Amino acid sequence: MPASLTTKSTNRFLQGVAASLIVLALAGCSTTTKDRMTTGSVPKLTKPVEEMDATELRSATDRLGQAYEKNPRDPVTGVSYANLLRMNGRDAQALAVMQQVAIANPGDRNVLAAYGKAQAAAGQFQQALDTIGRAQTPDRPDWKLVSAQGAILDQMGRASEARQRYRDALDIQPNEPSILSNLGMSYVLTGDLRTAETYLRSAAGQPNADSRVRQNLALVVGLQGRFAEAEQIARRELSPQQADANVAYLRGMLSQQNSWQKLAAKDKAPAAAGDSNTN
Repeated sequence: MPASLTTKSTNRFLQGVAASLIVLALAGCSTTTKDRMTTGSVPKLTKPVEEMDATELRSATDRLGQAYEKNPRDPVTGVSYANLLRMNGRDAQALAVMQQVAIANPGDRNVLAAYGKAQAAAGQFQQALDTIGRAQTPDRPDWKLVSAQGAILDQMGRASEARQRYRDALDIQPNEPSILSNLGMSYVLTGDLRTAETYLRSAAGQPNADSRVRQNLALVVGLQGRFAEAEQIARRELSPQQADANVAYLRGMLSQQNSWQKLAAKDKAPAAAGDSNTN
């Protein structure tokens, strides 16, 4: 598979894949490093949420939901609950929770940041940019918020602006793997897999890189036809069950990509027969 993708069909596929991954990265970003529940008012979790399986996530979400119902104005409980809801794919409910928490805590910077992320996950991109902008302080910019703005701009198809925001974030937090990963995935959106791989390898090579960064790298390597290498990357530092699930997901993605390639070949057929309209 060529490193630079040119067909409309393949690019549409890549946009869907990369956009969903960027939303997940955005939704997973929080005011703490690992989305851990640490305050006494919030049920403590036994492990970081990104290491939980589906059953554990549902159980944790139920516990946080009960705590939220008891005190829906508490910002820590609300933000934590919304984060878990998004990880369960319940974006609309997460947004509703954050709307209520933001009303109760209109000046809380962390609440505004989480509200913006919930808006982005629900597809309200311009509103998310506005909300995250209100959470930012020009004299002490938060790199996580700057990177989040980049992810939203990528979702809006504004790649050059998005990449500038990622570079701004890197100026604040050099070599931060989550920023490098988002920057790499931005290049996937425009079909430049070689540049994407360069940034993702740099991200994965950082000592504080997490498994989500390596899964993005595995996807980009696989999209270039190097599936054995992609599978090896996808299996690192995961339990056998998690690794099998990730590899199955990766195989499904690449199978869809092959279907898009077949569609692309059909797209080319009229041109070969003399149709010069390629728009």
